[in-house]
Amino acid sequence: MIPALPITAIHASHAGTWLRDAKGSTRGVSKGDAIMAAADTPLLLLNAPLVASRLGYPDLSGLDLLDLFAFIHPARFVVPTPKGLAHALGLPEPVSDDAVPALLQTAAAVLLETCANSDWAEREGAWSALQTLTKLRWPWAQICAPRIAKPEKAEKWLFAKLPEWEEAPDRPPPGHVLIEENEVAAQLEHLTGDGAERRDGQRAYARDVAKIFAPRAQHKLPHVLLAQAGTGIGKTLGYLAPASLWAGAARGTVWVSTFTKNLQRQLREESRRAWPDRRADGSQPVVVRKGRENYLCLLNLEDALQGGFTGRAAILAQLVARWAAFSRDGDMVGGDLPGWLGTLFTKRGIAALTDQRGECVYAGCPHYRKCFIERAARASAQADLVIANHALVMINAARGRDHAQRPTRIIFDEGHHVFEAADSTFAAALSGQEAIELRRWIIGPERKARGRRRGLAARLADVASYDEAGGKAVEDAINAAQALPSDGWLQRLSDGEPSGPLEALFAGVRAVVYARDESGGQEAGYGIETEAAGLDGNFVQLAGQAQSALAAIRHPLVALGGRLEAVMENPPDWLDSQGRMRIEGARHSLGWRVDLLGAWEALLDRLGGPADPEFVDWLAVDRSDAREFDVAIHRRWLDPMKPFARVVLESAHGVMLTSATLRDGDDWDAAIARSGTAHIDVSPHLSSASSPFDYATQAEVLIVTDVKRGDIPALAGAYARLVEAAGGGVLGLFTAIRRMRAVHGRIADRLARNGLPLYAQHVDPIDTGTLVDIFRDDPRATLLGTDALRDGVDVPGESLRCVVMEQVPWPRPTILHKARRAAGGGSAYDDRLIRAKLAQAFGRLIRSKDDRGHFVVLSSAFPSRLLSAFPPGTPIMRLTLEEALQRVGNTVCQNSTAAPTSPSIP
Repeated sequence: MIPALPITAIHASHAGTWLRDAKGSTRGVSKGDAIMAAADTPLLLLNAPLVASRLGYPDLSGLDLLDLFAFIHPARFVVPTPKGLAHALGLPEPVSDDAVPALLQTAAAVLLETCANSDWAEREGAWSALQTLTKLRWPWAQICAPRIAKPEKAEKWLFAKLPEWEEAPDRPPPGHVLIEENEVAAQLEHLTGDGAERRDGQRAYARDVAKIFAPRAQHKLPHVLLAQAGTGIGKTLGYLAPASLWAGAARGTVWVSTFTKNLQRQLREESRRAWPDRRADGSQPVVVRKGRENYLCLLNLEDALQGGFTGRAAILAQLVARWAAFSRDGDMVGGDLPGWLGTLFTKRGIAALTDQRGECVYAGCPHYRKCFIERAARASAQADLVIANHALVMINAARGRDHAQRPTRIIFDEGHHVFEAADSTFAAALSGQEAIELRRWIIGPERKARGRRRGLAARLADVASYDEAGGKAVEDAINAAQALPSDGWLQRLSDGEPSGPLEALFAGVRAVVYARDESGGQEAGYGIETEAAGLDGNFVQLAGQAQSALAAIRHPLVALGGRLEAVMENPPDWLDSQGRMRIEGARHSLGWRVDLLGAWEALLDRLGGPADPEFVDWLAVDRSDAREFDVAIHRRWLDPMKPFARVVLESAHGVMLTSATLRDGDDWDAAIARSGTAHIDVSPHLSSASSPFDYATQAEVLIVTDVKRGDIPALAGAYARLVEAAGGGVLGLFTAIRRMRAVHGRIADRLARNGLPLYAQHVDPIDTGTLVDIFRDDPRATLLGTDALRDGVDVPGESLRCVVMEQVPWPRPTILHKARRAAGGGSAYDDRLIRAKLAQAFGRLIRSKDDRGHFVVLSSAFPSRLLSAFPPGTPIMRLTLEEALQRVGNTVCQNSTAAPTSPSIP
């Protein structure tokens, strides 16, 4: 047995605080005593931001075991709780809060012992990283140093040892093949495995999916399938069976698109039944593809490692470099980078290491041949299956760099979210934040700005010096970009001193919004908005001046694109293949900015004129907790499925939208209208497979009628009592962050004293994915959250036994919502949206045939017309809180006789 590390350890929960000294004596202490101990000497702890939050001491620092775990086991998963750490290291779980400090001391010793072992799998690069971390005064550095021996040979720098991607010939167009029903059935049987339960609904579903892979009969008229797939039918394997058959026979690529990262992870696991990890030639048949902002940018990382980051952020950069050497694909958001790592450091640390601003220099980057983003893009071009998200599929279809790689066979899983993804993708917004990013992309760093950001002049210096017209276009664009907002623009707007035509316009937007606001959002600290109608002549004049300034930027960019094309057609002798790729990348980036500027000009051109019935325009001031962070003019399609149909459907050969909540009850009309098929004159195939679950015996819907709306103490009391009755395992969903925070603050300590840990979005300093991991790992935990938890949370078994909604999820009466409500049938439109949200939330509850649970709505006036949101046969009761508690408690008693549980350690 490895002796515990003799350093004082601290553990803080809502139930109290405990210290264990170096001699092994544990005692409970007050928060004040704990803070004094932490200020006196570094303490062992787990998740410093969370402990700091529990103590109310934001300056807390110490020897965080998560830091150490990330250094010793980069790219390895661990739930960041005492229980999760114990499981990851093969140690016994602590049985109570006061046992946690002892666990931390033992866990630290086990991790440090790993460093001295000759079979440490992640030893490569550790010694070199430790030398830098020592200079950065990483708290663990001096403790690790004696345990990590200097290697006999010098370790390679990260950028020298990452493998390069290789060019591959373009994949030929796929063949046009027909898939027979018996082939689909046989493939499904193969994927589900010998002895698997035969599910007729799954077989029928797979047969229907196969229809989208039939050869297209007419240009721009794809096969479209809308498939309602009840929870538990085996939807994923149901569509992977025909998809894998077609990909193999036609030698083509199928794109499966999801809305949540959680489903992407599940899909990657399920796909291993149909494809190996690697083909015989080493290529990947299955690739997970995400937007650029999800991947580590090696150029940003190099800048951070060489002084771009300071303080704690510099330590983060070193730990990320450790991770990059072992990462599967460089995915920083939902991949194998621990989701909790970024929360241990500065808020923007992780984001600063990705390409958030579209400033990639492509082949001009020294790490281009090792780029994780380029590797994923090239791998997807050769893949049989590409797993992506809705937004990326739409963006790729709209402006992908390679027309041959645009998706033509697409399965939209979580298809009920395609409408909102299209709404966001095809939107236009002229905002201060977007405009200042364009300025930085064109001009580059100004004054004392740090970082590796480069403007057009630096990015295309060789072309500008070779081509006089190209050089003049760059110079003209930089001069014109001076009209865009610059640093400090929000303060200047607040002071009434805007600089330049764009800032003057945003000042006008701000003034109009504040003058017209009647929402009460000003006092509450929320964002405020107003219609872009009835604008006076002065505002229209400001819009015209801003439009002219934008046109003055766009014209030289268009000219520059033409010069770059000319250079490509008649290249100079010094332009090698890498230079050509760099110019091609620059052309792509220019095209994107030119289109953006054109959209902004069109948006401003309509201000003061007649309204376009196809669009909804409004002005907004974005605020958070009464702090302004942006000012914008917005434009959305009234029906975003119109551009979706033109961009995605017309270019595709086969498309499916599938979900457990695609239609409204038995009514297909709304699902068809939200599919886009009406805009291309296609009648979609319709398919429905009912859930095999017995909702009559597995679930109950309890509508509690005696909790008064707006009574926060009563609401908090109801939540606390429901969590206690259920013994944890509760997912609480709120429609307002403020109410959720108020409830959390009132009940967290009470629940913790009963061994029922409580976590919450927007309260605990933990990312949403990690919160769900913690919740899934602990059957006695409760998780509170907002809409982000209504979808994509897959927690089967005992960890989720009860879903509680604080009220009916009425839509927010935004300008956009009011316009769509008027066009979509008034209150009937609202009802469809609410029923969809209720159905999606209910879908979190029963995820397997063995699950049992309650769906509770705390609403004294729940309209009967909304009850069709729940599966047929589900018992629905209106009752008092006392009666609901009795039903929840009785179910817990019945289940606990088979599997008693012990108190949990938060």
